Amino acid sequence: MPKLKTNRGAAKRFKVAASGRIKRSRAFHNHILTKKDPKRKRRLATMTEVHPSDRPMIRRTLGNY
Repeated sequence: MPKLKTNRGAAKRFKVAASGRIKRSRAFHNHILTKKDPKRKRRLATMTEVHPSDRPMIRRTLGNY
């Protein structure tokens, strides 16, 4: 069976941690930042873990089995 190509859009959006967890950025941190609280903006700047139900699909798009 041939190797799978990595989905380049997924590669830019997700990072795989050394432990195997998949990390993603949070939404709503791109524009209209003036009305958002500094505390909220700090929280949105951090990475978070992908939901367990989405992990298999993301692993497939990244080419990691």
